[in-house]
Amino acid sequence: MTQPAEPKTVSPSVPDRLLAEATRLFAQHGFDRVSVQELVEAAGVTKGAMYHYFTSKDDLLFAVYQRVLDMQMSRLVQIVEGGGGVAERLHAAASDVVQTTVDNLDDTVIFFRSLHMLSPGRQSEVRKERRRYHELFRSLIEEGMREGVFHEKVPADIVVNYFFGSIHHLGMWYRADGELDGAQLGGYYADLLLASLRAG
Repeated sequence: MTQPAEPKTVSPSVPDRLLAEATRLFAQHGFDRVSVQELVEAAGVTKGAMYHYFTSKDDLLFAVYQRVLDMQMSRLVQIVEGGGGVAERLHAAASDVVQTTVDNLDDTVIFFRSLHMLSPGRQSEVRKERRRYHELFRSLIEEGMREGVFHEKVPADIVVNYFFGSIHHLGMWYRADGELDGAQLGGYYADLLLASLRAG
């Protein structure tokens, strides 16, 4: 009897390996303390291979930011445009941003430690994309306020800044080997946000 073929394992591409190692090393040691030589050795590629995809270490740092920003933005758009009431969608959005932040905690550490090391133009791009995310998130709160689902005692801008301020500190205390996984923690954060906003 013929045995079924073993599934083929697809190795990560060179850019993916470089991004994974850059994320790990930048988070552990700091962007300025990691050399290009250390990066390519960790990724198992040559400098020539790296420079084929990334013109500099700055390019890699920018790509680290882009990867998570693009992923989170794509997920938020799906939630905002999906079905369900505004409270349900805001809960899903709040839970999702916590979970994806926890799942990519090294990126969060890098974001706040190394953003100033990008060129001014790229810093502006990253901030602009993050602002777009916050504005779309805020639009759910404003929608709920217009519908009377959420109270209007606190301006939506302040609600968003307060909520994301707490998320930005996750890298300082969250541990993957703790009692809560990302989904559970996201649920708690979302519950707290909704409880603070509900009208009546």
